Amino acid sequence: MYFTDRGIEELAKRRGEEEVTLEWLAEQLRTFVDLNPEFEVPVERLATWLARLDDEDEE
Repeated sequence: MYFTDRGIEELAKRRGEEEVTLEWLAEQLRTFVDLNPEFEVPVERLATWLARLDDEDEE
């Protein structure tokens, strides 16, 4: 188990029943980066990865 799995598990446990929009998620990511600018690159990579999940060319 990676260290980050703990955070992912907590997220699933606490908020797993909620439904959110991608717009809501994008706003939360923007807020997180505003408060934690040192995480700008990893958040950007995650957002790009999520945005391109359906791209057939990337496989």
